Amino acid sequence: MQDASQPLRLLLVDDHFVVRSGLAASLALEDDMSVVAEAADANEAVTAYETHHPDVVLMDLQMGETNGVDAVSRISQDHPAARILVFSSFARDEDIYRAIRAGALGYLQKAAPREDLLEAVRQVSKGNRYLPREIAQRLAERLSRPEPSPREREVLALIAKGRSNKEVASDLGLSEDTVKRHVSNLMAKLGAQDRTQAVTEALRRGLIEV
Repeated sequence: MQDASQPLRLLLVDDHFVVRSGLAASLALEDDMSVVAEAADANEAVTAYETHHPDVVLMDLQMGETNGVDAVSRISQDHPAARILVFSSFARDEDIYRAIRAGALGYLQKAAPREDLLEAVRQVSKGNRYLPREIAQRLAERLSRPEPSPREREVLALIAKGRSNKEVASDLGLSEDTVKRHVSNLMAKLGAQDRTQAVTEALRRGLIEV
């Protein structure tokens, strides 16, 4: 448990040295915060956590060839009490969803006001969730619906390429009636009214790639 008389010990994970340096300098201005380690990728993040056991990890998601979600998952699996705040310049809903599912307690964009960052760090350090309202609403809606199955994602990917139900059935070796059932299930799970809306929602979430 964090000693309230001691500064919060922070680990910064970002592949851009200038970003890490600027963030470290900014956080160092706070009496209740201290940056104890930095990492440039997922592997370094895991090693740094094992070495320093920080109170809060600020984790970027896009780090060149490595993935912040993977780092969140690896740290959380070995240290269930780890307190991780995703701090990223851009993240799709699917990335945020996976990070939260992997063990992150919060998410904040790098463009957010400094006051929001400080509040997010302090809240996460207490074991509280921190999510901007619009993100929290979308995630709550997402969590209320079942996830598309692997087969449904295959169907969805082909629909996104403009395939008809008959063509999807042929491509996947299914009956056309089975494909229709998959499409119907996808509509319900994605909250879509038609195929176009289903594809649009899937792209927004990052469930499929163009």
